[in-house]
Amino acid sequence: MTLDPERTDAVLAAIAGRVAAANRLTPKTEDELLFALTGVAVASLEAQAASVALFDPATDRLIFRAAAGPAAGDIVGVSIDPQAGIAGYAFTSGQPLAVADVTADPRFERAVAEASGYVPSSLLAVPIVGPGSTIGVLEALDGRRGAFSLHDIDIATAVASAVAAAVTQQQLVGDAASVLTRSLRDLAGGAGDDDAIDALVARATAGITTDDDPTWLLADRIARLRDVDPDSVALAIDWLDALIRHRGNGSRRGGT
Repeated sequence: MTLDPERTDAVLAAIAGRVAAANRLTPKTEDELLFALTGVAVASLEAQAASVALFDPATDRLIFRAAAGPAAGDIVGVSIDPQAGIAGYAFTSGQPLAVADVTADPRFERAVAEASGYVPSSLLAVPIVGPGSTIGVLEALDGRRGAFSLHDIDIATAVASAVAAAVTQQQLVGDAASVLTRSLRDLAGGAGDDDAIDALVARATAGITTDDDPTWLLADRIARLRDVDPDSVALAIDWLDALIRHRGNGSRRGGT
């Protein structure tokens, strides 16, 4: 794909501005949601711990993003080969599994467990399936009722679906530069000039204003208003519409 800076700058700048505005109005709560959902998994499965690992295409690794439970250890931040271990099996195969005795399963990566500070006896792993692909793995360790059952797999799959929904929603609203760069590279099909793409993105995002700009002050306050009372956003929109109409009428009167 040949990128024409003169023809694309205006369009990219408009996209960047809208992405940045959406980012201001949508709080970055993905990690909070992931931690909350792993807590749900721990409670519903009566497990010693649960964790969420998401696939990072940039590093080609599964990265543990959240964990909960008394045996959660230090797994958050650890990355593993997406084809390794029981988690890797669930990720690559797209199949859930429950292992009653991890020591008897050759797929079990003991070194990873030891690094987290907790070595389980039993383990459950289910894929986190997003739109069109598997995006990660939800794991649970050592159910208090013994080995994990088929019913436990159903419960974990339901939690994994909630994780996928949360992650997908947050990925729709991201950093303007990252969104544009990723989109342009996808359009280029891997054949684009990285320097040209970076230059286009830099120009498109250069006009995004700083935190003291009135536009962002307004966006931040609307976001706060929504957090306190979502119904009040509709009132704020009505007020802004009335203000715009008032200013528009004033402009027309002033020009006649």
